[in-house]
Amino acid sequence: MIQLENVTKQYAPGRKQPTTSSSAVDDISLTCQPGRVFSLLGPNGAGKTTTLRMIATILQPTSGRISVAGYDTVRQSAQVRSQIGFLTGSTHLYDRLTPAETVRYFGRLHGLDRPTIAQRQEQLFDQLGIHAFASKRVGQLSTGMKQKVSIARTMIHDPRVVIFDEPTSGLDVITAHNIIELIRECRQAGKTVIFSSHIMSEVDLLCDDLAIVNQGKLIYQDTMSHFRQQAGSSLTEGFIRIVQDDNFQSQPTNPQAV
Repeated sequence: MIQLENVTKQYAPGRKQPTTSSSAVDDISLTCQPGRVFSLLGPNGAGKTTTLRMIATILQPTSGRISVAGYDTVRQSAQVRSQIGFLTGSTHLYDRLTPAETVRYFGRLHGLDRPTIAQRQEQLFDQLGIHAFASKRVGQLSTGMKQKVSIARTMIHDPRVVIFDEPTSGLDVITAHNIIELIRECRQAGKTVIFSSHIMSEVDLLCDDLAIVNQGKLIYQDTMSHFRQQAGSSLTEGFIRIVQDDNFQSQPTNPQAV
């Protein structure tokens, strides 16, 4: 489970605004349940990635509290990281390592023993079709191949909580399909899944619950089935209406639904 309670992230004044701080995230509260896919949506610059990075302990909130699998992200960050797999569309890998070396390295970072690493690696490489290029250097791989390696790196320790931040961005149809199937399998396994995407067809396929943020604020929160009813024939148009409607700015819809 992921819980955010009145979370705010402010950045110190910079060169362009030397006297004022800015809020990337402003008083957001939400809950992501195990065995469900929670989609975090919003336009560019809305605060989605900042929120996900705070959940993953990459950033610390200015105020409020975040817990992941029962651990506080600030006071118990090491325990949180042991429970999380974090996949983004811009994950960087070591070019001089092979996929096999990369996945073993991250398995050791998570404290797994060699037999467990070997078992998990074999399972993931079978599932993702990595065996064919497992001995090539990462720097020689295509974008889709690298993303498959990133998935294996993310999942090697069998995390209870998985965060996907625009994981299919720029990928071919087959690789994107593999990621979508992985997210479905995570849900079936009872994991807590939080998923951010600009591709509404993927959200429609995968999402159980969703929240929409804009300018750092939570403006909508409900189940996907209710959102479909409100959106009508076009989910994209429904999303745009909510983002552009000032009436949603201060009153999230049915926050207890998720």
